[in-house]
Amino acid sequence: MKKFLRCLTPAAVLLLAAGCTSTPAERIPSHQAAFNSWPADVQNAVSHGQIGMGFLPEMVVVALGQPDSVYTSATATGAPVEIWAYLDHSPSWSIGVGVGSASGGSAVGTSVGVSSQNWGPNEKTRVTFESGRVVAIQHRAK
Repeated sequence: MKKFLRCLTPAAVLLLAAGCTSTPAERIPSHQAAFNSWPADVQNAVSHGQIGMGFLPEMVVVALGQPDSVYTSATATGAPVEIWAYLDHSPSWSIGVGVGSASGGSAVGTSVGVSSQNWGPNEKTRVTFESGRVVAIQHRAK
């Protein structure tokens, strides 16, 4: 059992680390000159991982990171828009229990699964840009 746990521990650490994303504090230094030129209220929002209407794409990247998906669309007037989608990268957990019997014997088994496949229902935020500025922010209700 101890040998199994020793083997499991590095795998578990790698699995958990794979789900980690960078923070605004880690992204700001690579955009320091631009960050310093932004108004104080924008700097404060970005450093807390928040965005607002009128933000530029670079401000959104520093606040939220690179988008997981980018969509293009058009408004009713034909103006092009770009939509950035962000997914929830936290691990998904599931637990299963099974019971079986054969030839007069029985067995019970359990398992725990972890998934990092965060497509579809795990989309958490959409940011819409028109003319290079944020014009809409959508957050998925849980």
